[in-house]
Order: sequence, then structure tokens, then C-alpha cells
Amino acid sequence: MRAALLLVLPVLAGACAQAPLSPLDAARVCEQRARAAQAPTGAVSVGASSRSGLSTGVSIGVTGDYLRGRDPYAVYEDCVQARSGQPPIRPPRLR
Repeated sequence: MRAALLLVLPVLAGACAQAPLSPLDAARVCEQRARAAQAPTGAVSVGASSRSGLSTGVSIGVTGDYLRGRDPYAVYEDCVQARSGQPPIRPPRLR
């Protein structure tokens, strides 16, 4: 039983590994992470309906990169390198 488990675990671990993204696809994903490193994000919602009346909602998001004070450009470069295995091919489009 143990021997079978030891043979299966590396296969399962390999199946979970992500294939590298292209630098362009990685840039799209990583720009969002870099934006989140700039400042907290948030949203406010207000709605009304005849059934439930007035409804409101607030959400605030703060990333670990923001709390650590990481430079958004460094976050972007590290993310692209980690996801694609290559350096960024273009600068991030940050607000």
C-alpha cells in the first residue's frame, strides 16, 4: 500500500503543476496583481427591489503586496517571470 502511494504522489504533484503561460498572457494576469499592490481595492453596491426593499453592500480588498509596501512594478516583473519563465515583454499598464 505504501509503495503504491509513493509511486502515485509524484504523478499527482506533476498533474497539479501549471504549464507556463506566454509572456503576453502572463502580463494580462500580472497587471491585475500589480494594480492591487498599488492601493486597497473596494466596491459599494446599492440596490432596491419590491420584494426585499433596499440592499447595500461594501467590500474592501487589501493584498499582502500592498501591506508589505512592494513596488507594483517589481510585483509585475516577479509575477511575469514566475508564470512564464521569461522577463516581461512590455511594461505594465497601471492606473
